[in-house]
This record gives sequence, structure tokens and C-alpha cells, in this order.
Amino acid sequence: RSWVGLRFRDTQEEQDGKEESDFRKLDMRDTNPDLLGESPVFDPSTTTTNLVMRNFAMCLPTQRNKGRVFNPSALSPRAVFLKICISGQAQTQTRRRFDLLFLPDCPPLGLESLRVDDSQIQASSYQRTGLGPHRGRLNIQSGIEDGDLYDGAWCAEYKDQHQWLEVDAMHLTLFTGVILQGRNSIWSWDWVLTYKVQLSNDSVTWTACMNGTKEAIFEGNQNPETPVLGLLPVPTVARFIRINPQTWYSNGTICLRAEILGCHVDGRLQYRQEPGSKDALDFRQHNYKEMRKLMKSVTEECPDITRIYTIGKSYMGLKLYVMEISDNPGKHELGEPEFRYVAGMHGNEALGRELVLNLMQYLCREYKKGNQRIVRLVTETRIHLLPSMNPDGYEEAYKKGSELAGWADGRHSFEGIDLNHNFPDLNNIMWDAQETAADKSKVSNHYIPIPEYYTQEDAMVAPETRAVISWMQDIPFVLSANLHGGELVVTYPFDCTRDWAPQEDTPTADDAFFRWLATVYASTNLAMSNPHRRLCHYEDFQAYNNIINGGAWHTVPGMNDFSYMHTNCFEVTVELSCDKFPHVSELPIEWENNKESLLVYMEQVHRGIKGVIRDKLTKQGIVNAVIKVEDHDHDIRSATDGDYWRLLNPGEYKVVVWAEGYFPSVRHCRVGMEPHPTICDFTLTKTPIQRLKEIRAKGGKIPQDLQLRLRALRFRKLRASTKAINQRRMSERVKQARKARSA
Repeated sequence: RSWVGLRFRDTQEEQDGKEESDFRKLDMRDTNPDLLGESPVFDPSTTTTNLVMRNFAMCLPTQRNKGRVFNPSALSPRAVFLKICISGQAQTQTRRRFDLLFLPDCPPLGLESLRVDDSQIQASSYQRTGLGPHRGRLNIQSGIEDGDLYDGAWCAEYKDQHQWLEVDAMHLTLFTGVILQGRNSIWSWDWVLTYKVQLSNDSVTWTACMNGTKEAIFEGNQNPETPVLGLLPVPTVARFIRINPQTWYSNGTICLRAEILGCHVDGRLQYRQEPGSKDALDFRQHNYKEMRKLMKSVTEECPDITRIYTIGKSYMGLKLYVMEISDNPGKHELGEPEFRYVAGMHGNEALGRELVLNLMQYLCREYKKGNQRIVRLVTETRIHLLPSMNPDGYEEAYKKGSELAGWADGRHSFEGIDLNHNFPDLNNIMWDAQETAADKSKVSNHYIPIPEYYTQEDAMVAPETRAVISWMQDIPFVLSANLHGGELVVTYPFDCTRDWAPQEDTPTADDAFFRWLATVYASTNLAMSNPHRRLCHYEDFQAYNNIINGGAWHTVPGMNDFSYMHTNCFEVTVELSCDKFPHVSELPIEWENNKESLLVYMEQVHRGIKGVIRDKLTKQGIVNAVIKVEDHDHDIRSATDGDYWRLLNPGEYKVVVWAEGYFPSVRHCRVGMEPHPTICDFTLTKTPIQRLKEIRAKGGKIPQDLQLRLRALRFRKLRASTKAINQRRMSERVKQARKARSA
């Protein structure tokens, strides 16, 4: 994104116009560079001359496609050569070719993503441990209380211009810039207004970053949260870098959070690539148009197992695209469970979006290779992948880039709605009904209807939320995960607490299975399961094996609870990374961290029991039959074709199935340790009254056997009612006799 030199040579022009059309043109008149001689970074050549610019010139080229904005954070770190052709006299045949030597888009060192260890960060002083140098990380969040061990910045003990925050890159690094934020706190306002930068190879001798003949003064922040980028006038190779605050908010003190931009170089001053992934996937940040292109390319590569469809539009009219992956796309197959991943509910939490896009590519290519695990998953599961539930929010964050979007830019929808807080609260509807009911067992524990107020046209319900709810109702999903960012933990329902307590463990009837689901993802995630990792912000989820009940973390009636209460689907939330919007250089590593977790979690859809509930006479599937597992106070219902899936841990279960107009049926079903479901089919017999209703509705003649059964049924009812009446009369006579004797 920035160039530091140029290389030129004379060439003989062969085909005027053809050669020139291959190069982009850049007007050099306003750059006015001073030349220093041969570049120390690039190898000199006998046929070329390498020169380095004294003044660092910024170039932000637009790409060829109309309307596409150049986004440095979306490019892979690499050296770029922009070829400039400058013609001489019109009558000459010689052309001088200039190649601008571009800096790579140097990635962040990793203060925010925690690749930089606490031991690599030092400071001149600090007020207390909770405001130590290890807290000076971009976007780090503080605890609720100031004064604890987890405050929201590094804060110097003294208010003078001799304070500094130092980062050891551990290797020779081409430093290109600094990103600064103020202190995260609900009680204090502190930020740095201006600062200097110093560089060193040994942390003893320091050289100031210069702007010509003067020390460079960098503009800092004007508020605590908005990140501000300061680019070094001359990118410099060193190992250590210091941020030296010069001025700060007048009513505050010296506090900052930072990220450092730089490329690691080896001893020969060549750029060194970071280790990534063996999977050749499209590792970059995809805006809306690029996301559509990638999804289209996957369907073209694997047309037999993929299908793209839309479930609605965002407020700004961007379509909510879903990729379906199945051996029979577009069709629900009897007995095959439906699975979904939802990403991008918060637009600035971009990692989930990229992981879902990577997953599409991976499943397609591994299926074609004949990977038996993937083939089995695709043929036995109908997979739905929604990479961006909040595309409007993502586009806002994307324009600013991964490091400059801050903690909240793009989180909400265009209307300012937090989509995770936008689902109806069905929890308290059920809990209130249970408290007032004489018999709690009569209160419905599933398929709770949406409240009337939520369905009104003037209800504050985002179009994105409406689209997802409609999607949930159309497809009988069995299992799902909602991918977020900003922490490393998996949360499971209930997310909403009783009586709106701020934090309270609020388990569901399926708490054991939800804990299993959360553990499956967390234990196979390379970042979460690393016992040596540090806290993201201020909460130690490792103490809970990186899983937690949602209500025990913070209360919200979100999509997880709605999915569980309104449909048959079990859903957890996965917080994928400390960094909500990782730099593109982090994406291969994050894919490796999450690849096995994404796959093994999908495979859990085949746990428990499944089957088909049929009518004994017609053999047709029965829709909306209720499946009740003894000692589990949460029922599910059969789908349109009569098939059902009940997620359960290994064990022996008594299962009761009933449907309106049918006699109940009972079976004992055993779930084993094997990763495949136990088949438990049910056949239900209609009650005589139901058959009579159906026959009369059709205007048909009542069969003789049905007449006999109906006669017997009504006779039994008559006998029962007669017995009850006689008992009541006998009781009244006894009472009268007692009164007479007492009189």
C-alpha cells in the first residue's frame, strides 16, 4: 500500500500500444522523491538500477473494477511491483520502464490477537498491575470495575514526556506503522493526543523516527475507542519499537492501547512469510461482491452437491445468501438431518464469515478428492451455511479495515439493531406460565409461539431477523452453531436468566447434551485448548474448560434460546477469537485452529435417536407428532414427512410419541457410544373418534368395524360417567344421613 523506491531500465519498444496496455499509469509529478542510491532491501541487478525514496509516498490505487474500493487489510502481505511506462520523444523507439518498489501490506505483529506474548511488552512505568504494559493491546476490554487486575489500557504512573511503551518483535522487522487507542473504561476518559516513535536493535541505543530533519510527531486519538493509524515516514528495520506519548487528554492521564504494523525479515533483509495452512483456500477478507463470487465459484466447481439460495434481504437490500451442501441439494431427504452454521450476526466479527466461506471450499474439494469423512458427511447430512447474517454491518467494518474498525463499528445492523438481542423472549413466557399453572406438566415446553406484539408491522424487528426466523420455520433444523468473535469460549443455552438476573447459571432440560456439544468444539479448537494461552480480556474461561452457560456469562434472549424454544434445533454460540476482525495474515492460522472443530461439531447431528412416525393404516408420515423422552422436560415434533431427530447422550430412554387423533405409542430406545443415531420408528393408530371425523368430513359411510369400536368406546365412557355419578350421589346420601343423626 506504500512505496519506498523505484527501479528503471531502458527497453526497446516492439509493439507500441500493446505493451503499454499491460501497465497501469501513475502521475509522478506530485511525489517529488529524493533518491538515496541503491536499495538495501532488494538485490541489485546488472540490468536494473534500484533507488530508495527518501520521502515516504503514499499510494492507494483503485482496482480495475468500477466501484471497488482498495482495502489494504484485504490483501495478502507481499511485495507488489507496479510497472510504470513513461514514453520519451515520440519519434524515438526507446522506452524507459520504471518499476515502483512497493512495501508489502505489513500485518500487525499481534498485540490484539495475542501472538505477541506479555513478556514482549514493557513500559517505563505503570500505575498498578491492572494497568500494566500487558494491558496495552488494541481493543482489549476492561472489567466492569476499575482498579482490578484487568483494566482497559496501559497507563503510565507519571504524567511527563519520558514515558514509553516498548514492544520486542523478537526478530528483525520492517516497522511501517502504529495504531493507537485510548483507555477502555466506563468510568475514566484517557487517551494520548500526540506521540513519537523510537526504534532499536538492542533496546539500549534508540533512534527517533524522523520526518526529514525533525523528529516525527504522530497524531494520536481524540476519543478512547476510535483507532488511529500513524504511518512511519520511512519504514525502518529494527527489533524493538517504542511509543513515546508527548501530549494527552487534559482531564486524563497517559493511557493507550496499541497495535504495531511490521513485516518480519531474515538476515538478508528479505520478507519472511508466516506459517499458514496446507489447504489452498481463498484466505482473504471478502466483501459482499467477492463473497458472491466465491460462492458461485464453489457451485461451479461442485455443481452436484451445492446450491445457493437466499432467505431474504438486509435493510440496505443486500441478499442473505445460503450455501447448501448435500448429495441431493434442494431436497429434504427422509431421515437426513438438517444442519446450519450462521456467521456475521455482528458485522464486525468477521472471522466466522471467512471460516464459513473456507468451509464451503474445503467440503467441495475434499468431496471431489474422495475424502471418506467428507463424503459421509455430505451424503448423510443436509448442510446449510449462512456466511453473513448482517451484511450491512460487515460492509461498514470492511471499509475501515481489520485494525481500524475498532471494537464496535459494524456490530449492529444499518438500523442500529443488535441482531442477537432482536429475537423474542420465549423463555419468560414459558417460565411465567409454569409459575401460574396449577399443573406445570400441562405447560408447553417447546414450540412456544411468537408473542403477538412481535408480529406487528411497527415492531422493532430487523428484516435480517425476520428472514432468519422464517428460515428456521421452513427447514427442520436439528443442530446449529452461531459464530461470533471477541473471545475464546463456547456458550450454550439458556442465554436468558430468570427474572433478568445479570449473571446466573440457567440450564435447559438438555443441559448435559449442550455441555457435550460445547465441549466437542472447545476441546478440538487449537486456540481454546492451548493450556498456555493468556486471557483475551478479563474473564478466565479456561477455568470452565472454555465452555460456559450463556446466562452465567451475561443474560440475553438471543437466537440460541429462540431456536431451542420455538423449533427442534439445538444451537450454541462459538466465540472464535480474541480479535473480532483478524488481519488477512491471521486467516490461515485461524482456519487450522477451527477446521477440526467445525467438522466434528457437524458430525454431532448424528447423535441420539431418529426415526419416522407413520399412520398404521395409510403408512404415511405424521406431521407435528410430539416426541417425549422420559425425564427430559423438553419435547420435539416430527417434520412434514413424519421424520424426527432427538439429540441425546448415550443411555437407555423411554420414549412416548403421540399426535392429535392418535393413541400414544411407547418404546424403549438405547443410544450407544457410536457416532451414529439409533433408529426408533413409531406407528400410531388413529382413535375411533378421529377416524369418524375424517369419514364424516368426506361424506363417506362409516365402516362396520369402526361402528363397533365406536360403540364400545362410547359404552365405556357411559359406564365411567355412570360410575362417577353414582359415587357422587352415594357421597351426598352419606352426608345427609350424618346430618340427620347429629340433629
